[in-house]
Amino acid sequence: MNLMTWRFGALVFPVMTAIEKMKLPALSLIGLAFLPLPVFGQVAKTVPVQSYVGSANVSSASVTGKLGNLNIATEESAQNTVSSQEPSVLLMLHGPKKAEAATANQKTVQNSTVVKAPQAVSIPAALLVSQPALTPVPVLAALQPANAVQVNGDGGQLISETPQPLPTNSAPPSNTSAVNYIPKLTASAQYPFAPEGETRRALPSVLDPVFPSTEYIGVAGQTQIGVPNLNPVFPLEKAIYKACPVLKKARIEIYGWTNPGVNRSTSIHSNVPLSYAIVPNHIELDQQVIRIDRMPDTVQQEHNDWGFRLSMVYGIDTRYTVATGWYPASGQVLGQNRLYSWDPVECYGVYYIPKIKEHKLFDGLVIKAGRYISPSDIEAQLAPDNYLWTHSLMFTVDNYTQTGVLASLKLNKQWMLQAGVHAGDDIAPWAKAAIPSAEACLRWQSKTNKDSWYFTANSFNNGHYRLADKNNGQSGHDNLQQLNVTWGHRFSRRVHMMTEAYYMYEINALAGGTVVSGPPKPYFTGTGPGSYLHGLSQAWGVVNYTNIKITDKDYISIRPVDFLGDPRGLRTGFQTTLSSWTVGWCHRFNDLLCIRPEIRYERSLNSHNGVPVTPYDDGKRMFQFTFGADLIQRF
Repeated sequence: MNLMTWRFGALVFPVMTAIEKMKLPALSLIGLAFLPLPVFGQVAKTVPVQSYVGSANVSSASVTGKLGNLNIATEESAQNTVSSQEPSVLLMLHGPKKAEAATANQKTVQNSTVVKAPQAVSIPAALLVSQPALTPVPVLAALQPANAVQVNGDGGQLISETPQPLPTNSAPPSNTSAVNYIPKLTASAQYPFAPEGETRRALPSVLDPVFPSTEYIGVAGQTQIGVPNLNPVFPLEKAIYKACPVLKKARIEIYGWTNPGVNRSTSIHSNVPLSYAIVPNHIELDQQVIRIDRMPDTVQQEHNDWGFRLSMVYGIDTRYTVATGWYPASGQVLGQNRLYSWDPVECYGVYYIPKIKEHKLFDGLVIKAGRYISPSDIEAQLAPDNYLWTHSLMFTVDNYTQTGVLASLKLNKQWMLQAGVHAGDDIAPWAKAAIPSAEACLRWQSKTNKDSWYFTANSFNNGHYRLADKNNGQSGHDNLQQLNVTWGHRFSRRVHMMTEAYYMYEINALAGGTVVSGPPKPYFTGTGPGSYLHGLSQAWGVVNYTNIKITDKDYISIRPVDFLGDPRGLRTGFQTTLSSWTVGWCHRFNDLLCIRPEIRYERSLNSHNGVPVTPYDDGKRMFQFTFGADLIQRF
């Protein structure tokens, strides 16, 4: 006999802060158990109730309408209703036959299951629209899985993983248990770049949205596998989409930001080795960025998808993002020692492969080809991705970008494996300094969402400095061999810290690293090839960021640990250990504008034969104190 399948979804009406602010009684869901949605196929198993947080408070006196094939009416309008001393909302769940009562608060009325609910309930108002009687319930992306994280005194702890919806509105495949199946969450107008809405296959987001990211680091520049792209439509995009709507349909994003900064420093000529604000006591444009981007949909696992990213940067920050062979910055910075330049910091394509034929490729494979941010630093080259305005000393002198192919294979929700080949750190494949290099990374995230560890062999080859003997050393380029480990720990959703350490080395290098030609300038006098360092030269670094949410628009970031050990002057040209201490504050005026003031003190810790090492202010000072701020205006 042919049977009709019952596909199960769920809604919850929880007690939330909004109700408390309105000083209403703490009312919550008494009963809504099973929502039958008829589709053809095999009979599905019973589904446990899943909780979703809604957005609109609806009283029993005003509710009327239809939600898919879920009718909502007042108690007075139902037949044979259950008596109650309080006004109640009755949710009538229509199906092809009478459903059994799931709780004591349910009663069958004709062909409907009546569920008693409190007087005040939370239902998204946008859902109260007419739908065909036999279509699945369209659950908006604005509905958050509420049972994934239980908020405790420490700010939150993962209690259970969120059941994962399938990427289509079809019945669950034969190899999928109906118990783990809920309808697909469709994207709302608020998230036009997320075809699956807010649903995700990764562990729940870790951090509060006030921070630069709600995720642990781990993908070198784009959204992690299984995490939806929840970017809003920025003002520039809105104007472009109005003129060319096909771009929005194709999920192509076009946006950017302006990032000026100003500082007051005890140095007069140069803030180096501080980065990126190297010009003291002056306002400079750190970076002006325009980005064209398309992120592949890695939430779904039914088909391949593609993406790309182009981030063009103009400003003084390009002195650090520069890579040999990538013009115009390569010629303007390395060849002419200019303060300002253009640099395509990111220029790559992405291809997402969820499965081969009918066999899933673990949790998904992403292949990235082109120029990309090198993993796995806490900090990044682009301003919105950082906790503070200035960068740590160790980040200043490590690897920035790589040009090659990087494959990221997500084994499951906790483990990700990465492997790649590239042309050497900060070197284009067509440059004379290019050398075939490999990289490998392993990332782990705890099931409780409290910790993340990221291990990276950033680059490994023969380790010899490049072209030290060519053009009288003027073409010399770093060939850093770098090993990183990064640990993220969440104390609560409001408080977390990130800690990173690295070890790097080169063989037969020139002091100071990659050669900058051109005339010396006050902001940077270290042009020309440095002294020859025979044999093995090493450097090490460690940094910690402790971050605290103050309000929904403010956080404080403390960098209490920042050490760079440079015993032979490989990275800075000065044989010393450097340290800095920084406290900063970020205030978000709105989603488009923020400001980040900070106070920073740094110094050299070593002396040679009783003479202090003086790396600051063009080699004149042992220490430096700065106060400054930058502003990020998105468009």
